[in-house]
Amino acid sequence: MERILKSARESGSLNLSNRALSDVPGEVYNNLDTGSLDDKWWEGVDLQKLILAHNNLEVLREDLRNLSSLVVLNISHNQISSLPAAIGDLPLLKSLDASFNQIKLIPEEVGLASALVKADFSNNCLTELPASLGRCLNLSELKASNNNISRLPDELAGCCKLSKFDMEGNKLVLLPENMFTSWTLLTELNAAKNQLTTIPASIGALSKLVRMDLHQNKITSIPSSIKGCSSLAEFYMGNNSLSTIPADIGMLSKLGTLDLHSNQLKEYPVGACKLKLSFLDLSNNALSGLPPELGTMTTLRKLLLSGNPMRALRSSLVSGPTSTLMKYLRSRLSSDEEASGSRTTPTKDDQISAARRLSASSKVLRLFY
Repeated sequence: MERILKSARESGSLNLSNRALSDVPGEVYNNLDTGSLDDKWWEGVDLQKLILAHNNLEVLREDLRNLSSLVVLNISHNQISSLPAAIGDLPLLKSLDASFNQIKLIPEEVGLASALVKADFSNNCLTELPASLGRCLNLSELKASNNNISRLPDELAGCCKLSKFDMEGNKLVLLPENMFTSWTLLTELNAAKNQLTTIPASIGALSKLVRMDLHQNKITSIPSSIKGCSSLAEFYMGNNSLSTIPADIGMLSKLGTLDLHSNQLKEYPVGACKLKLSFLDLSNNALSGLPPELGTMTTLRKLLLSGNPMRALRSSLVSGPTSTLMKYLRSRLSSDEEASGSRTTPTKDDQISAARRLSASSKVLRLFY
């Protein structure tokens, strides 16, 4: 241990992961000061990176505030039940990983760690996030998946630099409208496996959003404002309660993956056939057929349709290669176009001639009565 501490005094980085520690060595809280006269303390570097992952720690002492130069703190995969208020006395802290512990409450003092850029509280026992996190104006990544959180504080809207937000596996019933109007830099949103019933209309403000995962919720509709998510490349909406999807989704020119499996869809809108998808999952819905226009989606490599009451398509087409089905749909589209083309619309001259013939016929009929 002495050799490791000496090396850390020289580098400012200390890795004590996977050492079966039940407590943090006292020297760590003293900024690696062992009190030995043999140490050249004037050559030492303040601790900037502390890794305590994969141990048996149950407590972090308030003495943590002595590490005022700390930039990175990783205490993941321990048995810690609470974070010390001293976390707010770390003015340079940029990365905090407290995932895979037994933390029930995050102190409001965390909002005083104003330099915080990345925070991971995933896989704990949290029922809420502190409102003070909204004061961490530099926060770009916030993860709190697999907890018991039922609501988000409105103050989180203050994290206007947020780019990644992960709340999968909680008990959320709604996503506040004001967040999305503030989080205009968001690129990844994961709120899968919650109890959401709606998507806020303000979702359209997320023009930089690349990946959105809302699978396994209770969402009944997708707002037409989704067209504002112009950078969206992956959209996961499987295992929800959708009965329709808006045709405006067809305006998402960068969308490549669309997962709509296990919903209640009865049709796939023609407007959505303008997408340049490579993967489309429509399995386990209530589809009886597909629009022929889907065949024009030449970028599509995989189309999943199993578990639908397809009456308008042969089972061999539904379960066969995607390329074969697409070719069939294109042939249907050609047939429909030819049929509509044979039923030409009468010109204005044709209509005038028909009217004259009808008038003449009427005069002849009056001669007999």
